[in-house]
Amino acid sequence: MIDAHHHIWRQADLPWLNGPEQPRIFGPYRAIMRDYSLAEFAADIAGTGITKSVYVQANWPTARFEDEVAWVQAEADAHGLIAGIVGYADVTVDDVRPQLDRLRPYPLMRGIRQQFHWHENSLYRFAQDPDLCRNPTVQRNIARLSDYGWSFDLQVFPSQMAGAAELARACPDTTFILQHAGMKEDTSAQGHKQWQDGMRRLADQPNVVTKLSAFGTFIHRNDPAFIADMVHDTVDIFTAQRCLYGSNFPIEKLWTSYTQLFNAFRDAASGLSDQQQHAIFNDTAARVYRL
Repeated sequence: MIDAHHHIWRQADLPWLNGPEQPRIFGPYRAIMRDYSLAEFAADIAGTGITKSVYVQANWPTARFEDEVAWVQAEADAHGLIAGIVGYADVTVDDVRPQLDRLRPYPLMRGIRQQFHWHENSLYRFAQDPDLCRNPTVQRNIARLSDYGWSFDLQVFPSQMAGAAELARACPDTTFILQHAGMKEDTSAQGHKQWQDGMRRLADQPNVVTKLSAFGTFIHRNDPAFIADMVHDTVDIFTAQRCLYGSNFPIEKLWTSYTQLFNAFRDAASGLSDQQQHAIFNDTAARVYRL
């Protein structure tokens, strides 16, 4: 089985883990203001059946985007377990290819993530522009990822999904991997409808798949009932063949163990067929990340 979204890090490399604790989307985080090694991740997943993982960029200083990939590649070479790397590149510059060319030599490179999520609540805001998906330069650069055989990990809120669908249409040869099933932070009836409508727009694009991950981000707990609802609703929209599991560890370690989290996902999918479960926990990730 594959964990398609996790991080490892050295605290010294991450500005957001140094200095005083600041308000974050996932709440108080002093417990993870430290090194999180591949050895600790391996201990966390023990007994779960996870045999491969995909590392997703952890917001090193942007000028050090290659240093991040080089370090993760070295850790993978030394210890195994990491089967793919999603690195960072700035797709808002005029031509992203010089950055991509610097990352091409690393054999585990599989894709790029630059977080586009914007929210009216400044605590939930990462990008400064809510409409990066509609930016012609961004669209041109993300289309270029297909020349490298790489995907784009797309992180947006429901209010941005119409623009995200336009981005996917503009880049038909690039595979988009929607982060965290669209980051549904508003669980009201109105919020659910906005999320559902946006997810359907994205599911209409054949080059978009979605991660089932990070469902504790806004509620700051491991809630098996909420996870079950999200898994069922997302599979109904995308089908299991376009869904993949990710732990978002060590962020979710703030409120749960890996075993408890993974069991909640396994229980949520238990009513699906064996083929559907295999897609969610292995096949989709293996296909889109070429593992």
